[in-house]
Amino acid sequence: MELNALTAISPIDGRYRNKTEQLAGYFSEYALIRYRVRVEIEYFITLCELPLPQLADFNHDLFEPLRDIYRNFTEEDAQRVKDIEKVTNHDVKAVEYFIKEKWDAILSPLAPHLSPLKEFIHFGLTSQDINNTSVPLSIKEALEQVYYPMVEELIEQLNDYAEQWKQVPMLAKTHGQPASPTRLGKEIMVYVYRLEEQLRALKETPITAKFGGATGNLNAHHVAYPQYDWREFGNQFVSEKLGLEREQWTTQISNYDWLGAIFDAMRRINTIIIDLDRDFWMYISMEYFKQKIKAGEVGSSAMPHKVNPIDFENSEGNMGMANAVLTFLAQKLPVSRLQRDLTDSTVLRNVGVPMGHAVIAVQSTLKGLRKLILNEAKLQEDLDNTWAVVAEAIQTILRREAYPNPYEALKALTRTNEKMTEQTIHQFIQGLDVSDEVKAELMAITPSNYTGM
Repeated sequence: MELNALTAISPIDGRYRNKTEQLAGYFSEYALIRYRVRVEIEYFITLCELPLPQLADFNHDLFEPLRDIYRNFTEEDAQRVKDIEKVTNHDVKAVEYFIKEKWDAILSPLAPHLSPLKEFIHFGLTSQDINNTSVPLSIKEALEQVYYPMVEELIEQLNDYAEQWKQVPMLAKTHGQPASPTRLGKEIMVYVYRLEEQLRALKETPITAKFGGATGNLNAHHVAYPQYDWREFGNQFVSEKLGLEREQWTTQISNYDWLGAIFDAMRRINTIIIDLDRDFWMYISMEYFKQKIKAGEVGSSAMPHKVNPIDFENSEGNMGMANAVLTFLAQKLPVSRLQRDLTDSTVLRNVGVPMGHAVIAVQSTLKGLRKLILNEAKLQEDLDNTWAVVAEAIQTILRREAYPNPYEALKALTRTNEKMTEQTIHQFIQGLDVSDEVKAELMAITPSNYTGM
């Protein structure tokens, strides 16, 4: 079968391709090859800027034609790299040979005398100097251009609802039981706060790269040109050209500790969204919200009346998938035998998978939120039917007044199988041995106005 949205094995590239297609520019095989080409070319340019003695006369006007190789990188170019790889059986070496081919086609006609300098492509490097810069760079740009804006859009939507519903009283539930009332807007603001805090923490987490030669010691660089401070060169290259932070002490591969921290930070955000999904699922079940109905949609193959909270369920499931992979990546990548084993290589190719599931999930959460219709009458009905929740307020004021055993008095009143009503509570207040002013204060408390700050 031809590979397309119907024949793809993963739903990320199949059923949900229309939601995840934007990630192809960061995590596809095409994208990985393009990032590798970009790193190789920027590294060569940085060698020229140093300059190495042999590269001192390299015409800097040729930098932009070199950069155009990755700027104008096409699917046909990626396929050419894959064709070379069939011969080399090595993906990064294939990239080096591809760039040299492009050099012959683009630069050699302009400056044929510079042709020998193409041997400084990949000079002194090992494959992981390319992989452990390319992958973090793809993650950095996917976070900045896709993930952050998506989470910020969710926060903005929640903020709008928090403001819109900040005066709507709501019965709270702790342990699933009626508790001191709250306000709907405040409960949504909790999620705004949590997401903002964890998004800030994610943005502050360094995205690091390994760049240090075959075993992390810059052996080849140092033996060829011992007069240069190659560590400082690596620091500047990784920082100034790639916008990453260089890991100072490594083996052949990245330590992956900070990349693990990135995955853990993403997982915390995703977990908050799972919590949000479940709460709104419950609110819909409690009829606090109805859902906008779209003509032609079906909620059940058997029960015509159903309008399911499917968007929140879809989000919860996809966030669960994302977090499972993020947890594995964070735990696996920092572990490698001696100076390096190859397990990180195949695992790294999956870094786009959890982001794909997260993209699907957040879009589903947003879709669910935007279908909500507030059913304020149901919230008010639950408050009116649960007068026992003002017991906390009454016993607290009685404590203030030094009334004897106020907690026990309210406990005896409310912990029965009899329904607490406005009349029951008011009869209790009238029988208290307190001043008329305190009684009036207590009588003014209702489930709808006892909502705190």
